[in-house]
Amino acid sequence: MSRDIELFIKDYSKEIEEDNAAVFAGAGLSVPVGYVSWSELLEPIADEIGLDIHKETDLVSLAQYYCNENLGNRSRINQIIMNEFSKKTTLTENHKILSRLPIRTYWTTNYDRLLENALENEGKVPDVKYTVNQLAITRPNRDAVIYKMHGDINHPNDAVIIKDDYESYFLKMSSYITALSGDLVSKTFLFLGFSFTDPNLDYVLSRIRSTYTNNQRRHYCIMKKIEIRNNELVEDFQYRQRKQELFINDLKRFNIKTLIIDSYDEITYILKKIENKIKRKTIFLSGSATIYNQWEKEESESFIHKLSKEIIKNKFNIVSGFGLGVGSFVITGALEEIYINQGKIDDNRLILRPFPQSEHGQTQWKKYREDMISRAGVSIFIYGNKYEENRIVSAGGVISEFEISHQQQNFLIPVGATGFAAKDLWNRVNNDFEKYYPNTTTDIRKAFDSLNDEKLSKDELIEKILIFLNLILK
Repeated sequence: MSRDIELFIKDYSKEIEEDNAAVFAGAGLSVPVGYVSWSELLEPIADEIGLDIHKETDLVSLAQYYCNENLGNRSRINQIIMNEFSKKTTLTENHKILSRLPIRTYWTTNYDRLLENALENEGKVPDVKYTVNQLAITRPNRDAVIYKMHGDINHPNDAVIIKDDYESYFLKMSSYITALSGDLVSKTFLFLGFSFTDPNLDYVLSRIRSTYTNNQRRHYCIMKKIEIRNNELVEDFQYRQRKQELFINDLKRFNIKTLIIDSYDEITYILKKIENKIKRKTIFLSGSATIYNQWEKEESESFIHKLSKEIIKNKFNIVSGFGLGVGSFVITGALEEIYINQGKIDDNRLILRPFPQSEHGQTQWKKYREDMISRAGVSIFIYGNKYEENRIVSAGGVISEFEISHQQQNFLIPVGATGFAAKDLWNRVNNDFEKYYPNTTTDIRKAFDSLNDEKLSKDELIEKILIFLNLILK
């Protein structure tokens, strides 16, 4: 990755964590699923009025020419929109990652429902707005707002596509201009699949620039580097290169920093990096205990309580189920720290996922585990035992959570000193350390070894866990 992209990931991840991030999705984000680009959408009507779509750059005027030729009738355009964007598709990995990120504001000029579907598949509630009246209504328990500037596939007659639509936009849809202006001032945008040729966005950006001059908020866009086409003359390629350079430089007027990539696959890689960085702030705490190890019962319970309290105190979040003999002390420790520092419950700091207890519960447990672990970037394993056939055995659920965590590429922290399944898992990592922590440092290796020291006091063991945690997250 270039240094610019590394800095972007760091900055944008921070904005997401502070609820200051937004995404602006253009047509390029939807093309990979099989939806058409703007030029492909309008190619049939260009043919109908005797124009070559490949020679046209002003597609808004092209759509207007068609309506003019048909005395203002746009039913053909409406039908094309309906036909093209009603196709059933599968979501791209980019849509899936975006839906998992804690981003609450999306803007788009697309008519499709990919963003809505992605959020709903993730179990989130999207509040979709594509009419002025919808701006005044709030969907209950919403997780994100999607502003569809140019309309929705289900109402193609109201879609913004011809010059008449754009010219009247600032009268009919002025509330959208106000809302977008406010978000561009207060949030950091990431533009994906966007060409910046939209007159409405240009209007808004220009007025923000006029108002805030050199105090505009930093935004980002990702753009693919110009490549030479088959049989293209070198002079033509160099001309397109120069034009892209000038365009990127022009975006700086609006404080939009362009990140250049060689392949569109890099967008997925960048988004995954952001997701992993966000997830590292959340720790999945796995464990169960019918009996404890070297300490007395009260001492062990105090260890679990204080461990979860210190995790919260160090500004991490916790995800946990209600593991027998562990879960309740995780909850009380975390809540105690949350109350002390914040004075109120914050659902993002402590996420609880109790296992179903119905007769069909067992079949759902794997899904519950995957859901819990998918929300974290680090997994800590303590104890892990249960009664089975009148004897104490390692808890298979804790081992299963370790395997799922490894599949999801979480950092793994088995605290071997607590014994049972946690010790088995510590041995597994220890015996193949390079597999779990490739290219590691001596400090990390020593810190991991200390997690198996049963001679440590509870406070010392907690300190060792936090040292290892901070080392691997550097």
